[in-house]
Amino acid sequence: MTGLDEGMPVDHRLGQVYRYGGGLMGIALITFGILGFTHNVGFFSTTGRQVAGMSTNGALSLISVVVGAILIVGAIIGGNTASTVNIVVGVLFVLSGFVNLGLIGTPDINYLSFKMPNIIFSFVVGLLVMTFGLYGRVSGHLPHDNPYWRSRHPDQAAREDAFRNRASVLTRDGASALGGPSHRGIAGSH
Repeated sequence: MTGLDEGMPVDHRLGQVYRYGGGLMGIALITFGILGFTHNVGFFSTTGRQVAGMSTNGALSLISVVVGAILIVGAIIGGNTASTVNIVVGVLFVLSGFVNLGLIGTPDINYLSFKMPNIIFSFVVGLLVMTFGLYGRVSGHLPHDNPYWRSRHPDQAAREDAFRNRASVLTRDGASALGGPSHRGIAGSH
């Protein structure tokens, strides 16, 4: 594990994005898979059946349920694990979209029975899940309280923490936050 993986506190608000995003997509995939199983299509049928506007077969239904379960497990674990699971699953969905786009005109080897709606779904879900996983981790303008920014810039984060601590101590002890002494309580001041 790198420092980036360990940088986020367990209760950080970014964890909610990773958890809810991955969990909702996991539920959608499991639902699609279960609906596919109810249509009694052959496991590697290349003709497939329509479920929720997409073609499916037994293999695609099984993959959908397994990947959905992985997303839900990642969501239950939360934190950096949920983020990483979302990123990996999102990338795999996008890659699957490209691979199956190449196989769409070859019914003899289109073992997952992908049609164009499946490919569009694969791209959309892949990008959504990836976005959930990358949210708050990657950007040119992360706020300085972001745990990922802090782990990438430890020296500057330490300086900012020291400045904030010094400012709060000075304010608490009666000195102004700008560094000037307070005249409160000094004998002979008017």
